[in-house]
Amino acid sequence: MEKKFEKFDLSKRFISMIKVDFRRMFTMPLYYLMVGISLVIPILILVMTTMFGGETEGMTSFSNVWKIIGSVSESMIKNSPSMSGEIDMLAMCNIDMMVFAVGVLVCLFINQDFKSGYIKNLFTVRSSKVDYVLSKTLVGFVCGSSMILAFFIGSMVGGKIANLSFDLPLGVNAINIVMCLICKLGVVLIFVPIFVIMGVVGKEKLWLSMIGSFGVSMLLFMMVSMIAPLNANFVNVILVLVGGVLFSVGLGSLSNLLLNKLNIL
Repeated sequence: MEKKFEKFDLSKRFISMIKVDFRRMFTMPLYYLMVGISLVIPILILVMTTMFGGETEGMTSFSNVWKIIGSVSESMIKNSPSMSGEIDMLAMCNIDMMVFAVGVLVCLFINQDFKSGYIKNLFTVRSSKVDYVLSKTLVGFVCGSSMILAFFIGSMVGGKIANLSFDLPLGVNAINIVMCLICKLGVVLIFVPIFVIMGVVGKEKLWLSMIGSFGVSMLLFMMVSMIAPLNANFVNVILVLVGGVLFSVGLGSLSNLLLNKLNIL
């Protein structure tokens, strides 16, 4: 009976921690600001590039609204900068850049724990560091996913305002679009554990966690378009979700190890 009661107490403590983290996140003005920015950015990009892109040297406008969501994997090789000799700046102005915004949100959220002393109070009452890492990863994933969805909605609105074509590229259907969006959400699950570990390493030093998060994101940025293309299929979804779980478990364990080594109390 004692063991059962202990297990119930631990699970109840974990659920309580998640509830507190979600309540803290959803009461932060920063979260709603980031979601709002995620919604507005694609509208501005599509409208501004349509208005001025064709008139500016070296800048091309979006001819199709789906280009801001992703690239077709087969055309990526043919149109890559190394093959054409030109760098298309619009190639980076798509939904993939939202990983940087997610990094900002997660790092600020964890930094607030250290600066406010919340994390000291949390571990003083013998809260599990594993629960803390899992809770932050889950909250970061949910909030990051909402930013991806906001960007997608903004892209549809921006495409309508800019009067862009909604015709699907050759070889892409509605199912591919849905799977592509699922892959983009899975990418968030890959990146959030990285941001959590950077937040733990940085502690009160927000600049350190930001630099680490941005550095890793820049290194892995081109990978996103390859594993989550516009013509994504079931294999892409499986690979991204498996990768997200592996990253969460592996980097989560590393974050837990760092929390045990760091002098928090």
